[in-house]
Amino acid sequence: MSESTHSNAPRWRRLPGERPRQILDAALEVFGERGLAAARLEDIARSAGVSKGTIYLYFPNKEALFCEMIREIPSRHIASVEAMIPESASAREQLRVYLRNSWDYVRTPSFEILYRLILSELHHFPDLYEQFIEEVPMRSMRILADIVTRGIESGEFRDIDPLAAGRMLHSVLFVHGVWAAKRARIPFMRDLSDNQVLDQLVDFCLHAISQVPAPSASPVHT
Repeated sequence: MSESTHSNAPRWRRLPGERPRQILDAALEVFGERGLAAARLEDIARSAGVSKGTIYLYFPNKEALFCEMIREIPSRHIASVEAMIPESASAREQLRVYLRNSWDYVRTPSFEILYRLILSELHHFPDLYEQFIEEVPMRSMRILADIVTRGIESGEFRDIDPLAAGRMLHSVLFVHGVWAAKRARIPFMRDLSDNQVLDQLVDFCLHAISQVPAPSASPVHT
């Protein structure tokens, strides 16, 4: 079957194993448009190309579907980006790859929708909030910390707390992704393309943690 034929196939002909993911992706679309309170399972089912009863095979109610969506979709993207890190590359190159592919994710419409939903809805689910922090931003920070650790051991990066560095690198990247999504309203972002922002980010991050040569000793005058 050709790629175009497959992509145009009716959603209900997809394999059953794909259904949870297809439901979650449809839920993101509907929750993003209407919010948690106004979204209906009927609309999510229609968008996913399944029956409402099929949703109940995987999720007991709308709130459970929302919670799994908030956890699973960003975790899926982080896992995908992590898999792109070349194991045999230098730590500097690994950091470049992770930052660039993470940037591609934070500039997707799904990230913008998730970010908005996290700000507006997640306070209703305190347990989910803690779980989300552990499984999404903390996971990204730990990946970055592992890269920083390898760079310290190889002499590429200065001696720095790896997890603190991971937190800083993660924060800089994701905040700029949020700003870039609203660049028309942000004067200091308005004239920068995505590629320009990314190049600035990579340059800054690498220089922030790179090994700094020791300063030359001052001459001793006698």
